[in-house]
Amino acid sequence: MGRTLDLTLYELVEAIKNGSLEAEEVFEEYKGSILRNDCRLKAYITLIDRMDGESSGILGGAPIAVKDNICTKGTRTTCASRMLEGYVPPYDATVVERIKRAGGHVIGKTNMDEFAMGSSTEYSAFFPSRNPWNTEMVPGGSSGGSGVAVAAREAVAAIGSDTGGSVRCPASFCGVVGLKTTYGLMSRYGLVAFSNSIEQIGPMTRDVRDCALIMNAVSGYDERDGTTLNVKGEDYLSYLGKGIKGMKFGVPREFLGEGTDEGVGKAVWRCVHMIESMGAQWEEVSLPSVRYALPAYYMIAMSEASSNLARYDGIRYGMREEDEGLDWSSSYSKTRGRGFGKEVKRRIILGTFALSSGYYDAYYVKAQKVRTLIKNDFDRLFKRYDALLGPTVPSTAFRLGEKVDDPLSMYMTDIDTVSINLAGIPALSLPCGFVEGLPVGLQIMAPPLCEGRILTVAKRLEEELRLDLRPPLVSG
Repeated sequence: MGRTLDLTLYELVEAIKNGSLEAEEVFEEYKGSILRNDCRLKAYITLIDRMDGESSGILGGAPIAVKDNICTKGTRTTCASRMLEGYVPPYDATVVERIKRAGGHVIGKTNMDEFAMGSSTEYSAFFPSRNPWNTEMVPGGSSGGSGVAVAAREAVAAIGSDTGGSVRCPASFCGVVGLKTTYGLMSRYGLVAFSNSIEQIGPMTRDVRDCALIMNAVSGYDERDGTTLNVKGEDYLSYLGKGIKGMKFGVPREFLGEGTDEGVGKAVWRCVHMIESMGAQWEEVSLPSVRYALPAYYMIAMSEASSNLARYDGIRYGMREEDEGLDWSSSYSKTRGRGFGKEVKRRIILGTFALSSGYYDAYYVKAQKVRTLIKNDFDRLFKRYDALLGPTVPSTAFRLGEKVDDPLSMYMTDIDTVSINLAGIPALSLPCGFVEGLPVGLQIMAPPLCEGRILTVAKRLEEELRLDLRPPLVSG
């Protein structure tokens, strides 16, 4: 493996800027890495053969992977679904526009769970992705391909989307940094909708500095997305040199209770004691309403998915089952029956039921009330604590096929992440150790628009941990 592939995003951009590397040379070297490794890892659905645009800017010359539910002009965007297998958007998503404006180059579209519905990338209609730390294991989901691409040196950074942990789960399983931003901080224009009220786009990078750099390039107000916040832009890199002395942290006991693997718990507590040695304080705290987060999340997410996916009717765009003998209703049913996978169908059916007459108040409205309780619990703690710490996922990566036919077990993967989406707050997954050779993620949570504070804490811990985050497949 060339030295180029070991450079972080920040280092790569600096090397291109000072002339020690050429952007074209870097792009070709990453393409070579994909051709060597992706036959095993399956991180990508679509590769992009050539660079598009200039290489000047804060991401100048960097090859960046983009999750395949984010629109790219002239390059297909499938959402890992047969329904959109041939769809080529006529426009770029805002985040893609901003990557290009900053001099970055999209190198490919990454694999994912179909329409972002899953936690392992096994629900892709095309193929499952594999974890570069152990190819018998899942990489997490739904942004699994993005996590694999960054960890395996098939991209220097990637963009994912996070509806209930879909950036943070693969970041934890693949040993990379993944940030779920405050709801509204990053434009969702051009993101194929799953659950509008809780999903966000977020960066996946090799280290904390790279995460801050991506944030500088792509976050901020967008007039085309009415949910974005019109707030003053920040230089997230400026937070990385700060200390955490005097900060106060909460450790929610609900995140470290029954169901959390012993090795994962030990890795998290090690970080808690590290921040104490840096002059910070911590206390064990409680988020009582979090016990209801998983059912509330899935009720809201499935209901919104049912509404959003109603547009895939085989007429306006997407897959269409042609049969002269079929009337409109039969054609609609046949198209959706063949175009959607089993997990997407499951969520559409449950969401449609929850929104139906006589059940709307009992399910969807009640879930929204629980969501308010969860947000209030976080707000209460953030009046006393600067940030909260816990595991990103209660286990390390599990085996391919282990949970794919057990939806409830699969949903439990999200138990530590969904509450953050319901509350609309930011959270980052930081590699914090290993259990039997598989990475563990620490989740750092903070109040809305406190991404800078999260990056400060994450950078200090990263410097202290000094982990070797090159998977065996890469270093070998």
